[in-house]
Amino acid sequence: TRSASQSQKFNQLLEQEGATIIEMPTLVITPPSSWAGLDYAIANLANFDWLILTSSNGVDYFFKRLLNNGKDARALVGIKIAVVGKKTAASLKQHNLQPDFIPPNFVADSLVEHFPESLTNKQVLFPRVETGGREVLVKELTEKGAQVVEVAAYESGCPDYMAPAILDAWQQRAIDIVTFASSKTVNNFYKLLNQSFNASTDTNQPYSNADREQSAPLNTLHSLLDNVCIASIGPQTSESCRQLLGRVDVEAVEYTLEGLTEAIVAWETERGGKT
Repeated sequence: TRSASQSQKFNQLLEQEGATIIEMPTLVITPPSSWAGLDYAIANLANFDWLILTSSNGVDYFFKRLLNNGKDARALVGIKIAVVGKKTAASLKQHNLQPDFIPPNFVADSLVEHFPESLTNKQVLFPRVETGGREVLVKELTEKGAQVVEVAAYESGCPDYMAPAILDAWQQRAIDIVTFASSKTVNNFYKLLNQSFNASTDTNQPYSNADREQSAPLNTLHSLLDNVCIASIGPQTSESCRQLLGRVDVEAVEYTLEGLTEAIVAWETERGGKT
């Protein structure tokens, strides 16, 4: 359920374990509605003590905009960089930079708890998703005395529709495991499934009566997921699964794509099956 542009690595990890992948992108990554905030921050980088990056998207869009403003990584001299997660750190390394701090649990919630220095009066730049991001990090940084400047670096929206082939796979009960790498993927998955199945019962939609007769009846979204393993990358994503989907069956111990893959393999091994 990751965005189409970010699914390749996870696909490869799962395919190496023998899985057959059906991609159902639930995120579309785009520029923010305005660059004004980020451009202003880039023009005043010398004012900041820390740059915090919590996703690969944040890294990619920040550095693209840095270049667009006629600057490069040298503009960050004197600014310390904190990142959340190995993948974010790997994205930063592509710009020939190493983070000064990575929280041990690979989640934003642990960043403040383990921060390596006092945040009192520190000027912090936080390029982030424009809408739908969690507010806890900014709140906790502020409570510790930091002056946080939040700027929109990118947006992540919901696709307009689910591809007919994916809808068919759900209707034919052909899916064994569904994976989620963020709360937003859970939210958009829920929205797309409801939207798509409601549309599929509309005679104006491009599905034949024969297709409908062959499809398993859908009473509720939860009934559709009865025999499907719901796999989550971490605690916050799991909470969204419980709220919208009713449960979570697998949660990664290490909150990374590799950790999620390992958790799925362990779950499948324990149940003695081969999916």
